Amino acid sequence: MEDTYLHKGLRKKLVEEIETKGITDQRVLEAIGKVPRHLFMDSGFIKFAYKDKAFPIRAGQTISQPYTVAFQTQLLDTGPMDRILEVGTGSGYQSAVLSEMGLRVYTIERQRELFLGAQSLLNELGYNRINFFYGDGYAGLPTYGPFDRILITAAAPEIPAALLEQLKPGGRLVVPVGNTNSQVMTLVEKLPNGDFRKTDHGSFVFVPMLGGKE
Repeated sequence: MEDTYLHKGLRKKLVEEIETKGITDQRVLEAIGKVPRHLFMDSGFIKFAYKDKAFPIRAGQTISQPYTVAFQTQLLDTGPMDRILEVGTGSGYQSAVLSEMGLRVYTIERQRELFLGAQSLLNELGYNRINFFYGDGYAGLPTYGPFDRILITAAAPEIPAALLEQLKPGGRLVVPVGNTNSQVMTLVEKLPNGDFRKTDHGSFVFVPMLGGKE
């Protein structure tokens, strides 16, 4: 599993590109610069690995556009050692970015093929502080909550109530909300009194968030 000077050079250019698009959090940029994105894609598509575009992976899912990964991560506004619930492990790329930032990651995936693949790859790459779960993202992980931050990496028609319950007071949840064609990136902040404040942060396109397990 090679990570060559060529790959590192392409990552440096990718970081510069997403920085010009408005990503200012240096911890996020540094993490994007460290994670070998080409290893999360089929070897036949390595030439696409450092383009700022989403790309298909197994089980009909996608590896998100690097800018989108950075945007969601920046919106989380994490603190040192925050406990993060990620809903939708997918390729594992987002999990790796969060782990590179020193965060405690709990990630849940409903597609068994993706769950097993991401767990194997991330462990092989040395990301051994990530906690993997095969389950229904709509239910979250109530046994392990509450969480400082929750990140949903698929399009939800509405924000799951169970996940709002698993968010700490003072916590932040980031989710693309909408139909299959277009969603609005939504930040939900849980206020100290338990109320929620929602703000919108632009239009995106994600695969749909589905319930249950496969």
